[in-house]
Amino acid sequence: MNIIQETKRLLAAALMDAAAAARAAGEISYDELPDFVVEIPREKFHGDFATNLALLLARQARQAPRAIAAAIVQHFDLTQAGVAKIEVAGPGFINFTLDGKWLLPVLPAVLAEDEHYGWSNIGQGTKVQVEFVSANPTGLLHMGNARGAALGDCIANLLTAVGYEVTREFYINDAGNQIENFALSLEARYLQALGQEADIPEDGYHGIDLIDTVQHFLELYGDKYLDADPTLRREILVRFALEEKLAAIRQVLEDFGVHYDVWFSEQSLHDSGAVARAVADLEKAGYIYEKDGALWFKATRLGEEKDEVLVRQNGLPTYFAADIAYHRNKFERGFKWLINVWGADHHGHVSRLKSALKALGYDPDRLEVVLMQLVRLYQGGEVLRMSKRTGQYVTLNELIEEVGKDAARYFFVMLKSDSHLEFDLDLARSQSADNPVYYVQYAHARICSILRLARERGLQVPSAREADLGLLTEPAELDLIKQIANWPDTVAGAALALEPHRLTRFAHELASLFHSFYTSCRVLADDPQVRNARLVLVEAARITLRNVLHLLGVSAPERM
Repeated sequence: MNIIQETKRLLAAALMDAAAAARAAGEISYDELPDFVVEIPREKFHGDFATNLALLLARQARQAPRAIAAAIVQHFDLTQAGVAKIEVAGPGFINFTLDGKWLLPVLPAVLAEDEHYGWSNIGQGTKVQVEFVSANPTGLLHMGNARGAALGDCIANLLTAVGYEVTREFYINDAGNQIENFALSLEARYLQALGQEADIPEDGYHGIDLIDTVQHFLELYGDKYLDADPTLRREILVRFALEEKLAAIRQVLEDFGVHYDVWFSEQSLHDSGAVARAVADLEKAGYIYEKDGALWFKATRLGEEKDEVLVRQNGLPTYFAADIAYHRNKFERGFKWLINVWGADHHGHVSRLKSALKALGYDPDRLEVVLMQLVRLYQGGEVLRMSKRTGQYVTLNELIEEVGKDAARYFFVMLKSDSHLEFDLDLARSQSADNPVYYVQYAHARICSILRLARERGLQVPSAREADLGLLTEPAELDLIKQIANWPDTVAGAALALEPHRLTRFAHELASLFHSFYTSCRVLADDPQVRNARLVLVEAARITLRNVLHLLGVSAPERM
């Protein structure tokens, strides 16, 4: 149930009737009503809802907005949507205050819908692919990967909740220069471990995790490949290392609560000929030319600042060529909406990729890229740059060990993705109201403790039909109900905007309102009718708060 949307619809219909009546009475003049909105004002003293209809009508009616608003108000049917008061405000807004009972039907709906309260069918089963993390399988996952994992998974959760058929995908970068450098780095570590002199390439991989990988290889194969053909040796080392690294990436992501439907290999695009076909089809469409022995994509023809190399002089395709083939493959698999979660450093790549898809005949607007800014870790008030364990970057594994999955996921989505994130390890570990995830989880645990106490006294949450919900008239009660009623709109808005940070904002507000309610209203009151009504409200708050946390991929503890 979405009582907010239903009330907006009723108010909009009544406004159209009132405007038509005012026009019939000769008080205002217009040919067609503009696309006005009915929305919840930011400030409570502006009422429950407000509309900009009169402001938008001013030019067409050739009247002052306040005069138009007054005429509409004069003809408005106050019986519609339970309006208790209507008034003209500011430059011509119309504000509505509803009677105290308009929100009450949401409570039985929450109890009936339970874990699906807030869900909808906006997506109508449309196939969506969310690709995120997609880290090079040459090392451990770091903070940027971790933020991308939390964002991507929450976005996928949100889209599922509003009726899309969602596929989570990890793109394995197992081809190209980075794999060649990875092979050379592994080979150098292997030879060094066997007492041979060998240097890691300057642009190779110097992480100590490669030493661990080579040690595991030695435990199985010893010096078997010491005198082998270097090409074969590198091939076997890479195959072993990729399998180990991918297994480690899978494991840490699962520990982080992220489970993928598809792990897609970049190398498979080359092996299947998909990359070559994409280049050939761009050439047929007139978007390829040769220069200095390389093949170039005419990106400037589609408004880009410069053209891009797709096939190098040595005949090897670039990463961009593989990326074009990959996204074409996504469309060929039937996805109608592609969502990528990328680091902000990929900003310039977005437009070029969209232009290439357009050149191949696809609608570039069906690809949406969520760009995320960097994460800075703080501890003791200072920036934490290095891992104590590895001497390099802090890994996702270490972060989970330090603060736990719940705090890590919550903190990573607290801010909009394009905002820089300062992650305070001390705050994330603390068990205080200053820690936002602890504050929200504590609210859920407190609700559960109230319900446990009720059961210990032989009381049960009554059905909404059995309770007199009209007794919920205290401001703290009504504020809490209104926040619960806002949940379906919050889910829909966050899903369509791809902004999971709206969930943390909602969760914190809901927790705050519950704590205020708990302070001012005794749930297990002596009056059985008041007690029953409040037990229904508390159960609805529990369901809603649990549903928020679950979409965030965060646990909803019953005890803390």
